Amino acid sequence: MGIFTVGLYLKVRRAHFQDGLSGRQIARDFGLSRDSVAKMLAYSEPPGYRRTAPIRRPKLDPFADQIDQWLAEDQGRPRKQRHTAKRIFERLRGECGFDGGYTIVKDYVRLRKRTGREMFVPLSHPPGHAQADFGEALVVIGGVEQKAHYFAFDLPHSDACFVRAYPAATTEAWLDGHVHAFAFFGAVPQSILYDNDKCLVARIMPDGTRQRTQRFSAMLSHYVVQDRYGRPGKGNDKGAVEGLVGYARRNFMVPVPSFPDWDVFNAHLEEQCRNRQGDVLRGHKASIGDRLHADLAAMRDLPGAPFEACDLQSGQVTSTSVVRYRGNDYSVPVAFGHRDVWIKGFVTRVVIGCAAQVIADHPRSYDTGDMVFDPLHYLPLIERKIMSFDQAAPLQGWELPEAFATLQRILEARQGKAGKREYVQVLRLLERFELAVLHPAVRDALRMGAVSFDAIKHLVLCRVERRPPRLDLDVYPFLPRTNIATTSAASYMTLLAGSDA
Repeated sequence: MGIFTVGLYLKVRRAHFQDGLSGRQIARDFGLSRDSVAKMLAYSEPPGYRRTAPIRRPKLDPFADQIDQWLAEDQGRPRKQRHTAKRIFERLRGECGFDGGYTIVKDYVRLRKRTGREMFVPLSHPPGHAQADFGEALVVIGGVEQKAHYFAFDLPHSDACFVRAYPAATTEAWLDGHVHAFAFFGAVPQSILYDNDKCLVARIMPDGTRQRTQRFSAMLSHYVVQDRYGRPGKGNDKGAVEGLVGYARRNFMVPVPSFPDWDVFNAHLEEQCRNRQGDVLRGHKASIGDRLHADLAAMRDLPGAPFEACDLQSGQVTSTSVVRYRGNDYSVPVAFGHRDVWIKGFVTRVVIGCAAQVIADHPRSYDTGDMVFDPLHYLPLIERKIMSFDQAAPLQGWELPEAFATLQRILEARQGKAGKREYVQVLRLLERFELAVLHPAVRDALRMGAVSFDAIKHLVLCRVERRPPRLDLDVYPFLPRTNIATTSAASYMTLLAGSDA
């Protein structure tokens, strides 16, 4: 039976329903079969092909279960390593003895994949609730191209967002992102929907409840936020923030962002989030900023102080006076050797303490196997073991003004090993005074010829106390004295005699 147009349907149906012609007469007049006329009278337009029996694939049907098994196994594998129709066809022929064609395999695989797709229920989002996640994008920070991990925070009711970037998606980055997001909106949501990230969820219990990590629980308690979780591996459960992750990458990070440091980059991202509040999204008549008012009205006020966004661990100081944190070693004063300490890992800093005392504060390193030293931590030990001075790793690369190198050279040339120790004593003044105070004192000592630890300490104290220095040799007998001897006449005559010869 051929394909008939809607116009022919109209003529046949008028002939029967208006003119009263029978189906037999219409078939003769239009040159149609009686079955075609009956179909035209039953339908107002061509209904299309209607299959009345299931499709039979005599060559493929014996292999259908095998294909279904391969496709089911693919669900637990990376998307880029799943079977294509071509690969299934090749395996059927090579492993199972299939001798059919590729087209029938391709059609079957397409049908199975289409019918296996998950369906979703449209959701409404009441005001005052949020979703959070992390995304990744390439950026250039300080001239170095690297991967940025950005915290994405979305309020689905209004579509208002906050995005902040970090060198790594660590526990402290999660916590810091929340703190900055709450500060950005000036309020705390009633609940936040998460995935099951290991920085947040230590374990999923058999009954489906989540055992949270200690610091994440502390943050939720501080802000009194209810946490909710999507199904493992189901990103669509938090589709709003998943969409924000992609939107931020496409709109905030194309072309590849280039900024001198993370702070400037994050200031840019915050400004982009603020500008987006003027947008009117499809399906809405009001802007994001206008709809944000309902979200904020349903959210709670911020607590009096922000949460301390850090990872908290314990450790022990080694014999080389370092503490390991996240694969890197950070120094502490040698007086705390072999003692138990606590470690607070912030996004940009690592703070180490013993009991109630903070003993070290270092910039955070995101390398692996890095050694982060503070030279001042080792000076007391180097003073006692002065022969280690030249090879002391904590002092390598310590950039000091040129006046210090001059001071060291003079002291070592004049006193040898004792001069080296005296130079270390000068450096130890940095334990109490800033370099901006010590450096001028060293320069003054070199200019005055008062090259010694006591003289430099005196000059530093005079600067701090704003009084003129008094470098009296009687008060400071340590200063090098000039011995002026009287030349005898006999010695002088010997020189003259030598010149005559």
